[in-house]
Amino acid sequence: MCEDNYGYFTEHLDELVAQYPEQFVVIKNRAVIGSYGSFDEAYQETVKTEPLGTFLIQQCAGDSRTYTAYFANHNAAFAR
Repeated sequence: MCEDNYGYFTEHLDELVAQYPEQFVVIKNRAVIGSYGSFDEAYQETVKTEPLGTFLIQQCAGDSRTYTAYFANHNAAFAR
């Protein structure tokens, strides 16, 4: 599921950077479900309504920083 959401992010990177510059977007089911000013805010707000492992948080920075995917679940978090 996270790889599918990351695919959505990379496929739509230019659009997302234009619409959410420097924001951290939350992607679930290949759609943006929120945008926030920090990773921590995106995480804290999203886990209130969405189970871990069902969404992806990515920064729309428009450079190589955006190509690191952070996946989190109840057991661990890792970067791709």
